[in-house]
Amino acid sequence: MSSTLSPRRAPQGEWAYLSSEERDLAYNNTAAVPDALQITADRAAASAAFRASHPAKLDIPYGDSDRTKWDLFPAAEPTSPCMVYIHGGYWQRGSRDMYSVLAEGVRPLGWSAAFIGYDITPHVTLTEIVRQIHQGLDWLGLHGPDHGIAGPVVVTGHSAGGHLTAMALSNPTVKAGLTISGVFELGPLRDTPLNQALKLTDEEVQTLSPLRLPVVGKPMGIAYGTHELPALMEDSRRLHARRANAHAPGPLIPVVGTNHFDILDTLQTPDGVLTRAVLDMVR
Repeated sequence: MSSTLSPRRAPQGEWAYLSSEERDLAYNNTAAVPDALQITADRAAASAAFRASHPAKLDIPYGDSDRTKWDLFPAAEPTSPCMVYIHGGYWQRGSRDMYSVLAEGVRPLGWSAAFIGYDITPHVTLTEIVRQIHQGLDWLGLHGPDHGIAGPVVVTGHSAGGHLTAMALSNPTVKAGLTISGVFELGPLRDTPLNQALKLTDEEVQTLSPLRLPVVGKPMGIAYGTHELPALMEDSRRLHARRANAHAPGPLIPVVGTNHFDILDTLQTPDGVLTRAVLDMVR
């Protein structure tokens, strides 16, 4: 097998034949989407405008650091369902405030929306990030009613947030989940530049890879764009197959014609594919 094999076509078992550059490209979503930075910048600008018009429940701490905070957008009815969103950025960039505009999908339908922040690598480990997500969800279950959020919680997240969504499904506060373009097997990331910040240990690869963990029986949809990098599409398909074999509920959702970044457009509108998928998780 030639080392010139494109990482976007390399089968899972041929990872060892790829060059360092090809391994990087296999998970480099920004390089795969020419206008990725513009899409992200536009969404952040729209989110800033959304936050400016909904300032009542922002920056509510659940932990001790500046990033361990919630932005809460409660519905008129406290017992309405709540979409919790976990941002991506390969666990080393991004922030909750950049995605507030995604609340525009569920709020017109009577839902609450909540956006959780967390510390990033290399300042903390991935183990600590997962702990913080559970800490935040525990806080929401206990204190959410004080802020107008007392209904069933559906957790969703994109990219690294998709991974964290799968890791959060077991939390008692969570009724169901929807992963979007997630990474569910961490082993290959140690052979890419992403690991310079992640510094994954053998134990973390084993205990924080959803594809290596016992299946949680709660409903969880698994979504990906059909124009994603193959490594991410494969992870989603494998996780769904593993859950289906264990009779765990939840659909596999290929979002046709979308890439790793514009797939979130379908969560931002009330009639979007992913907005409907979130709603379906509590039906």
